[in-house]
Amino acid sequence: MTTRYKAGVMALPFLSNSGKRRDQAVVVDLGTRVTKAAAIQRKGETFLMTGFAMVDAPVYDRGISPDILSEHLKAVMQQLGVRAKHIVVVLGVGDSILRTTELPMVGVNDMRMMLRLNSKNYLQQDFADYLFDCHILPFAEGPAGGTEGGGTKIPQKCKALAGGAKRQLVEDVKLAAKNAGLVADVITSGLIGPANAFEMAMPDVFSKEVVALVDFGYKNSAISILMMGELILTRVVGFGAAKLTTGIAESLGISNAEAEGIKVGMPQEVESTIQPLLTPLGRELRASIDFFEHQQDKTVSQVFFSGGSSRSEYLVNALQSELMVPCKAWNPTTFMSPAMPPAQLGELEQVAPQLVVAVGGAMAAF
Repeated sequence: MTTRYKAGVMALPFLSNSGKRRDQAVVVDLGTRVTKAAAIQRKGETFLMTGFAMVDAPVYDRGISPDILSEHLKAVMQQLGVRAKHIVVVLGVGDSILRTTELPMVGVNDMRMMLRLNSKNYLQQDFADYLFDCHILPFAEGPAGGTEGGGTKIPQKCKALAGGAKRQLVEDVKLAAKNAGLVADVITSGLIGPANAFEMAMPDVFSKEVVALVDFGYKNSAISILMMGELILTRVVGFGAAKLTTGIAESLGISNAEAEGIKVGMPQEVESTIQPLLTPLGRELRASIDFFEHQQDKTVSQVFFSGGSSRSEYLVNALQSELMVPCKAWNPTTFMSPAMPPAQLGELEQVAPQLVVAVGGAMAAF
C-alpha cells in the first residue's frame, strides 16, 4: 500500500502561535548566504506581492547567536519596507529535516511526543532535543486494523510526514524575533517551500505530471519529486552554489565575488571549469530520480530549478545533459499580482527564482 501527502496544504510548523485565518504573510527565509523575505497579501482567492527583500546573511561558523540574528531581522524588515509585527520564519534545509515514517494512529500531539522520546525507532536516526511536527498522510487504500461492532476498520498505524528542527535553534529564533520587536508566529522548514509554491504557480503541471523540483542553495540543494499533485520524495544534497563559486575562483585565481558574477553572467568562458564541478550534483540528482522511478514505476517528465544559480541558463542546460530530462528555471510569483514600488517591479523577474522557498512558506502559513 502506498500513502502519499498532498503537498499544497503542508505547513508543518515546529512553532505556531497563529490560530486565526491570516490575510497577510511576511516571510523571512533564513539563508546561509542571502536571506530572502517576501510580503504577500491575500484577498479572497487572489494574492498580491507587496514587497520583497534580499539581504546578505551574517557570516558565522558555529551557529548564529540570537543577538546577531535579531539585528539581521531588523535589517531585513527595514529593507522589506513593510510594517508588520508578526512574521513567518523559514529554516534552511540544513537546519531542518523532513521524513516519511510509520506511526501508531494517535493524535498529532502524541506523535510529536513519540518522535521526541524515540526518534531513532521511527526515523532511523537519533535526533536528540529536536522539536517535531507531523501530518498524517491519507490512505491510498483501506487501512488495515481492528474492527468495531459494525465491522468498520480502525487503523492501528498510519503513514505520516514528520518535520523537525533543533529545539535550541527554534528558541533562538523566537528570542531573536522578540528582541527585534517582532513575533515569530510560525517557524517551519524550507523543505516544504518549493512544492507549495509550485502548486500555486503551475497548478496544471502540479496536478497532472510527474516532476522534480530542485532548489539551489548556497551549501546544500534540495530535490522534491511530485507525482500528480502528491509529494513523494524529498532529499537534501550536500552540493550548493558555493562549490561552483569556489571552484571558478580557484581555477581562475580571482575573488569569490568576481567568480559569482562569472558563474551567472558569462559561464561559457569557464565551461571547462564548471562542467566537472556540476557532474557530482547531476549524479546525485539523477540517483534520486532513479530511486523514485524504480519505486513508483513512473517517469519524471521535467525538472524545475530554482535558487540563485538557476538564473544561469547555461547551468540549467548543463544539468539537463547530466539528467537527460527537460530542465528549466521557474518563477514562483506568476500567480500573484505585483503591488510594490516601481523600482522593485523591474527586479522581481530577475530575483524571482530565489523567492521560491519564501513564497512556499507564505502559502503554508495562510
